[in-house]
Parts: sequence; structure tokens; C-alpha cells
Amino acid sequence: MLLRYRGSEGMLAWAFHRISGLAIWVFILLHVFDIWLASVNPPLYDELLVIYGSAPGRVGEMLLGAALLYHALNGLRIIIIDFWPALSRFHRQLWYANWVAFVVIGLPVAYVILKPIWGG
Repeated sequence: MLLRYRGSEGMLAWAFHRISGLAIWVFILLHVFDIWLASVNPPLYDELLVIYGSAPGRVGEMLLGAALLYHALNGLRIIIIDFWPALSRFHRQLWYANWVAFVVIGLPVAYVILKPIWGG
């Protein structure tokens, strides 16, 4: 027997919103730590900046940007549904529009973030 997901777009939107929110929270903790590190141990902070500028650091930055963008767009979708409850019957279409905006905005941004990896 194959395991199969039986939820719908609403459940996926809920899960992705929580996952992206958790990723943003982890980033904020890391950011507070590295800002603290800048004042406590500047040479170690400089080494951390080298890691951030490396290929894995750039990929991490791109993933953070993706989490921020999804979370923001899905938050706008939730606001639309909260303020105009009649639109909740279109939640599926709004979620797909969210993904279209995510790709249209996210791909150029990801390209800019990752370009230095390829020597750009």
C-alpha cells in the first residue's frame, strides 16, 4: 500500500507557512548571534562573513529569501481571506496565484543572490 497525501492546497499552505516562519525565526536567532559576535570577537565575525559569502552561504541566503517571500505572500493571501471572507471560496486560486508571484519575483532574486557563485 502506498502512502499518499490526502490534504489539499489549504493544508499545504498552512504547513509551508509554519515551516517558512520557523526558518525565519532560526535566521533571526543567527542574525542576533552574529551581530553580537561582531562586538565581542570581530576576527571571528570576519570569518563568519567569509562563510556567508561562500557557495553554501549563498544557497542558504537564497533559501532564506524564498522563505521570506513565501511567508509574506501567503500572509497577504491570509489577510485577503480574513478581510473579505467571501473570497475564501477562492482560496485555492489565491494559493496558486501566490505561487505564480513567488516564481515571478523569486527567480530573478535567486539569480542575483547566486550569481557570484558562477563568477558574476
